[in-house]
Amino acid sequence: MQDLSPQQNGQNGIDDAVVSGILSARIRPGTRLSENELASLFNVSRTRVREAMMRLEARGIVKVSPRRGWFVVEPSAEEATTVYAARRVIEAGLVRSMDRLTASGRDALTAHLAEEKAAIAAADRQRLTCLMGDFHIRIAELSGNAILVEILRDLTARTILISLLYQSDFHAMQSHLGHCRIVAAMEEGDFLKAAALSVEHLDEVETGLDLTQRPDPLADLRRSLSLPPQSAASSSTAPPKTKPQTKTGE
Repeated sequence: MQDLSPQQNGQNGIDDAVVSGILSARIRPGTRLSENELASLFNVSRTRVREAMMRLEARGIVKVSPRRGWFVVEPSAEEATTVYAARRVIEAGLVRSMDRLTASGRDALTAHLAEEKAAIAAADRQRLTCLMGDFHIRIAELSGNAILVEILRDLTARTILISLLYQSDFHAMQSHLGHCRIVAAMEEGDFLKAAALSVEHLDEVETGLDLTQRPDPLADLRRSLSLPPQSAASSSTAPPKTKPQTKTGE
């Protein structure tokens, strides 16, 4: 996966830069995307930026808030369940449709798994988040179907946003071993087994989410001030004179 620089301002440069930023966990849920700032960075008009934001909105990546601007989506628990259901169908079908793993494909996946292992050893969570999502995109690329790659890239970006909101514990080694099992089945030429392992892997990841918790709207400021994370007790307590909000759940 390759991040785009602001200078790469082709037709889909802004779109790809935002998605790449999400895939690398540098752009977080709820991030405001200023039209003026993006226009300056990419040296384009605000109209061009707005067109890019509208395309991303149609892909479920951003949303517009009246009089406030564009924001990266914060998926609800229901949306999280829907995204994982879609990934199961697409990834299992994609792997089942494959009939062989080329030598170059095997080498690419083996190298990727080595990168995951190195990132785990270095405890580099941001790099791991990027690699864990990129693994699935790499398999899609082996299929040679550009449409499936684009669809899975968007779904993976939304999955990373979901993980940043609802994943309290990051089980990197468990995910890495799941990837290793999928690759091993593909190397054996057993793509039905690899497809089943893909579904099993996504089941494990989704099970690790706490979809009952409500995202902390002050998370970024809390981290900047080195304050402790919001506890379950404090998140369920409404401020004085404020009407309690409905808790998002499954």
